[in-house]
Amino acid sequence: MKKFSTILVAIDFSDSSDNAFQAAMMLAREFSAKLLILHVINEPVDLRGFYVPHISFDKLEEEIEEGAKKLMETFCRQHVKEFERYATFIDPGIPYETIIKRAADEGADLIVIGTHGRTGLDHVLFGSTAEKVVRKSPLPVMTVRLDED
Repeated sequence: MKKFSTILVAIDFSDSSDNAFQAAMMLAREFSAKLLILHVINEPVDLRGFYVPHISFDKLEEEIEEGAKKLMETFCRQHVKEFERYATFIDPGIPYETIIKRAADEGADLIVIGTHGRTGLDHVLFGSTAEKVVRKSPLPVMTVRLDED
């Protein structure tokens, strides 16, 4: 089996991504790898061309980024205990593209991502970031499905 030295895990703070994080952390410990924890802020819809009272688009972006930073800090305090080889990233963009780009830019050997296991109409309407990452990434991708007991 290939030895992984850098593992990127994409999280959205859901139960599914928490499950994926646990798998990535286990692999990082096993291989003494660096763990890259990435949260992608989906690009918000620009409403500046419409009349939307009391909303500043720039202020909205700042608030979303601040909220994401706080969530990441809380997540790391709760989940990254006694593990020092990690870095966090909060990047804006289209999730699957941003995940692949960050992994490549950081020299990751593996991408770990959770999947919600949507099927049928939900899958058609919402698509799957995990599926797009698997199809388009030049790097190995490990998907971790959330057990729905």
